[in-house]
This record gives sequence, structure tokens and C-alpha cells, in this order.
Amino acid sequence: MTDGALPNQATLAAIAQAGAAGDAKGATERAYDAIRGAIVRGALLPGTALGEDELAAALGISRTPVRSALQTLLAEHLVENGPRRQVFVRGVSPEERREILLVREALERVAVREACARMTVDELDQLHVVVRRQRRAAERGATEEFIDLDDQFHLGIARAARLPILMRFLGQIRAMTRLMGLRAVTREGRFAQVLGEHESILAALEARDAEAARAALDAHLAQTSRILTALDEEEGVGR
Repeated sequence: MTDGALPNQATLAAIAQAGAAGDAKGATERAYDAIRGAIVRGALLPGTALGEDELAAALGISRTPVRSALQTLLAEHLVENGPRRQVFVRGVSPEERREILLVREALERVAVREACARMTVDELDQLHVVVRRQRRAAERGATEEFIDLDDQFHLGIARAARLPILMRFLGQIRAMTRLMGLRAVTREGRFAQVLGEHESILAALEARDAEAARAALDAHLAQTSRILTALDEEEGVGR
């Protein structure tokens, strides 16, 4: 659902800063990275109208690369067309969320099974480092960093599985799964739960126990789904 709210000045300033950080890139890539980053961080909320003029001014570029970036984001289903040819940040409906979680579950089940057989000791050590860093981020309440590290954990398992096509598919849905994860970790106590769930997955990987790894992954994803359903009910989504 679109409400037509415009990005506030703080959000535009953050987009401008992100765009400036990518000065070595082309204008379209800078625009894409900055806008997409603001969406997946939750700085641009569902329903926010994305005006080409405002975004171009914030990024210090012309409207053409902004328009091109928005077209790419449309293809990724992170934004949608609305009335009067406007573009809005897109939300994820409960039905879409269920489908995304089913796809993610299928892909990550394969990843943990293959990773049990293929991942190296160094790759296991890297996952331990990610979990330690995630614990420190949780202690500081650094939600964005926590979610970044969550991405690293799950994609690290897929990389260790030596399945590049599967990893590419996971990467394509990570933006939507990241948005769902960002919403779920707002639940009190979820940081600690995620850490425990990641440690269970990692322990099974270290033991090369594919069945235990799959069960730990299933429990992790099921808990995220339960939290999101509870949040929908609290917010009256779907009524």
C-alpha cells in the first residue's frame, strides 16, 4: 500500500552521503547503491514516494541515472509504480513473505547439507568470527551492523557449499529477506535468539552433521516466521 510520504531531509542527507562514498562508480550505480541501501536499512519505509528530482538533487546527479536505478529496483521488486507515474518503496505482503521464506528454506537446506561435506576449517573459523562480531553488535544495539553480519553468516555457508548458482539465487532474494530480518529483530530478545540459533547451525556444521544443521536452520527460519506473523497480528496487517 502506498501513502505518498516523501523522504525526510535526514534520509535524503543519508542517501547523499552514501552516493558520495561511491564517487569512483558511475552515476547510475551510485544512485542504485544509495537508494537500495536506504531501503534495506529501513531508512526508506514502504509507501515512501521516490521523486526523481529530489533523489537527483540529493545525489548531485541528473535525473537519468536515478531513473535507471529505479528501473533496476523495480525489477528487483523493492519499489513499485503507483498513481501519476510515481514510484514508491514496496512492502512485502504476508503471502509474498511466505513464498520468500519457502524459497529461502529450500535453498539454504541444500547449502547447509553441501557445506557440511565441503567447507574448510578456515571457513568454519570465519563463521565463528562473524558470530562473535554479531554478538558485539548486539551488545551495542547496532541493528544495521547485526543484519549485515547476518547476511555474511548465511551467504558464508552458501559460499562454503561451492554452489555458485545457488549463492546467486540467494543473493537475489537477500534484499527482501533482509527487510524481513530487519523487522523481526525489533522484537525484544531477538538478538539473543538469533545468536543462539546461529551457534546451533555452526555447531552442526563443525560436527559435519547435515541432519542437525538442517534442523537448526529450520528452527531458525521458523522462529523468524513466527515473529513476523505475530507482528502482523499486532499491527492488524491483513485485516
